[in-house]
Amino acid sequence: MTAESAPAAARTAGGAAPGRAVPRRQEAAPVIRVLLVDDEPLLRMAFTMVLDAQADMQAVGEAGDGAQAVRLTGELRPDVVLMDVRMPGTDGIEATARIIESCPQSKVLILTTFDLDEYAFAGLRAGASGFLLKNALPEELLAAIRSVAAGDAVVAPRITRRLLENFAHQLPAAGGADGPEANERLSRLTAREREVLVEVGRGLSNAEIAASLHLAEATVKTHFSRVLVKLELRDRVQAVVFAYETRLVRPT
Repeated sequence: MTAESAPAAARTAGGAAPGRAVPRRQEAAPVIRVLLVDDEPLLRMAFTMVLDAQADMQAVGEAGDGAQAVRLTGELRPDVVLMDVRMPGTDGIEATARIIESCPQSKVLILTTFDLDEYAFAGLRAGASGFLLKNALPEELLAAIRSVAAGDAVVAPRITRRLLENFAHQLPAAGGADGPEANERLSRLTAREREVLVEVGRGLSNAEIAASLHLAEATVKTHFSRVLVKLELRDRVQAVVFAYETRLVRPT
């Protein structure tokens, strides 16, 4: 990873030692607390500059590898973990899985080089709320962090579909729709909720699903919210992964 991949507005700073917590500054209003995970000190400082320039965000800590990320997440309980994947030692995928298991309230946003990177796919399956390209503009980075902190996924439906179709062959056969656990979970859904899940898995937006199923968009949102609750899923990304793992949706 190189400094050229840092957001354009913040490529000129040095780095802080990884594995340390940053003292929380005093704010009049709640801020989105972000943990930065990257093995490049320059990039960590670059992202810190971008975040700390925002009134509603703060970089609360830095980690240089996945093991430090897991430890600091447990200590700091950040709202969002901005996670690189290719690091020495514990990589970002393993760290993401451990964070989601031990600190589910902390959302993980994966940093990747290409939008169809196999690491991004693995990160989504590990429980990340989305992924962001490393050459993203500062405003894209900030919008993604805000979306993840609000509980939304930051991968557009069509990009999610492309990513899963490229890597769906990696899904284990045991996760198929004939498995007893999958059948039990799917049985919780009404017929309409299942239809909505299929359309979400195909990569359609709520508006497109509404048009396809001849429903109001608000009705689609209600059905999908119930799908998430019944299947115990965090967000749209996990719903798409579930649809592929249970073979409700197959690559075309």
